[in-house]
Amino acid sequence: MPAHDRSEDRLPEPERPEDNHKGDRDKPVVRRWNRRLRRFEDEPQPEPTPPSLGPFFFLMVVLAALAAVWLFQSMRGYPGTRVSYSFFWKQLEAGNVAQVRFRGDVLIGRWKRIPESEKPGVKLEAEFHTVLPPTAVRDQALMEMLRKQGVEQDADLVERSVGPDVLLWLLGFPLMLLLLWFFMRRAADPLGGGMLGNFMRSPAKRFEPSEQKTTFDDVAGMEQAKLELREVVEFLKHPERFQRLGAHIPKGVLLVGPPGTGKTLLARATAGEAGVPFFSVSGSEFIQMFVGVGAGRVRDLFNTAKENAPCLIFIDEIDAVGRMRGAGLGGGHDEREQTLNQILSEMDGFEKHDTVIVLAATNRPDVLDPALLRPGRFDRHITIDRPNRAGRLGILRVHCRNVPLDDSVDLEEIAASTIGFSGADLQNLVNEAALHAARLNKKVVDREDFEYARDRVLMGPAREDILTDEEKERTAYHEAGHALLAWVLPHTDPIHKVTIVPRGRALGVTQLVPDEERFHIGERQLRDQLTMMLGGRAAEKVVYDEYSAGAEDDLRRCTDLARKMVAHWGMSEVVGPVTFSQVQENPFLGKELHEIREFSDETAHMIDREVQRLLSQASERAFRILTERRDDLERLVRALLEKEELSRSDLEALFGAPVQA
Repeated sequence: MPAHDRSEDRLPEPERPEDNHKGDRDKPVVRRWNRRLRRFEDEPQPEPTPPSLGPFFFLMVVLAALAAVWLFQSMRGYPGTRVSYSFFWKQLEAGNVAQVRFRGDVLIGRWKRIPESEKPGVKLEAEFHTVLPPTAVRDQALMEMLRKQGVEQDADLVERSVGPDVLLWLLGFPLMLLLLWFFMRRAADPLGGGMLGNFMRSPAKRFEPSEQKTTFDDVAGMEQAKLELREVVEFLKHPERFQRLGAHIPKGVLLVGPPGTGKTLLARATAGEAGVPFFSVSGSEFIQMFVGVGAGRVRDLFNTAKENAPCLIFIDEIDAVGRMRGAGLGGGHDEREQTLNQILSEMDGFEKHDTVIVLAATNRPDVLDPALLRPGRFDRHITIDRPNRAGRLGILRVHCRNVPLDDSVDLEEIAASTIGFSGADLQNLVNEAALHAARLNKKVVDREDFEYARDRVLMGPAREDILTDEEKERTAYHEAGHALLAWVLPHTDPIHKVTIVPRGRALGVTQLVPDEERFHIGERQLRDQLTMMLGGRAAEKVVYDEYSAGAEDDLRRCTDLARKMVAHWGMSEVVGPVTFSQVQENPFLGKELHEIREFSDETAHMIDREVQRLLSQASERAFRILTERRDDLERLVRALLEKEELSRSDLEALFGAPVQA
């Protein structure tokens, strides 16, 4: 290492007499300090010594040496080849043992002549050793045989050395304490480079703006939701425009909607439009076994977001961590509640200039904690519902961009026949159609592929169950009863397909598809629906004069619908315009367990009688209609047994146009 340059540290030289107009002499103090500095520069400077490793390194070397010595002592072997005790006894009886020496439980000896090994491929040496069985150590027969064969005997004094064991116990415990102290020092900062650093860090994945390709153009439908989020994009792009007028940037936006409606896609599109970093994490990734880890991960996530502001944080399935505190059987969950408290405090801790927006998605807004939904945290709630017809058409066009379609495929017709489908359902529909076309080695996806995919999504895959002729006929009558009543009743949805091919968990399916979205339903339509649902059971009674167990699902759905008509929608003259809450869903939330029932046992009995009356009237009506139209029922059954699947056009050929309301 070169010596330090001291030229800049030297005091200034005095002015020479010829330069000084007063002719002053040099000051003695200045000359003395300059001479000392020159001597210091001329002396060789010592090289810097490396830092000492200290006693810790010396202790580790000593312990490693002691461990090596102890390992060498414990692994020290015995001379010669090891043989079994039975092999040794045979050679002793044959007089082939020259001498033996006892060392504890081990017998060491020498052969008179080297025998062949009892194990093929193993060559014995002149010396050998074997382990004596417990009974052979004091066996007089062994000693008699050795004396009889004239074998020279000897023994070694064996003393157990406890030194290594004592040394190991004396040094092992301090070593463990030293290592524990060392790791605890490194783990002092939970979010630093300590032992728990990676464990406490946030698991959120970061997507850079350059990698984010999703925009609002890739999200079909949801125009109202996109309109709300465009303002969030403007907040992120030009925050000063709103801050100048005193407006506060929203801290949180909650996306609420059924599963598969595109909440995650919409969040990615928002980040893509804004061109800012996007941190994505699931609510369940905060919850860990150790209390406090989730709160540490929340702190790390929000600190990282503030360093990269403006940015977006997306928490998917926030109900996993934001569930209502103090609810449920057995009390709350400490780790989850602490994590939720940390999220609440972090969102309150945002400064006005922090352009960090939290997007959260859930399909269970009813179980979220009220503190999470108040203004100042999640300021905006955006409801994302299933798409309408125009939205479904746009989603189908997006997912069919890279799918070669045949001219027979009409996306508008498919969009009209997929009422109730979410965006994920439509994506699955297109994918199933493409897979079916690929299995048949087609070059394009045609209409039949979409029909197959639609039946697979709605009714499940076809099963290869082998039904007997009697079971097949009973199934045909059951489905024919549903289909005939749906055809003749004026307030039911149009029939799309009737099949007796087993699909999913059903032996047959009557598929009804509404021709338009409905947001209201009347009492007449509900009564016709009850009659149609009990048509399969009534057809079996008409033909076989008995009921079967195949109507279990029909009875369950009818009972639920009739109870809602009586107890929730006020469609009973006896009960009147009153609603009676009979919540039996999600008992583990704990909210219904402590609620007092707001009606008496007599009222409950009256509700049960009204439900029974509605179902009995629907069953009698179905039985009467099928009895009057027995010939049509038989024709429909014969067609089902022949083709196994009938479409709407096939039913029109049999019965003419359906009855319209």
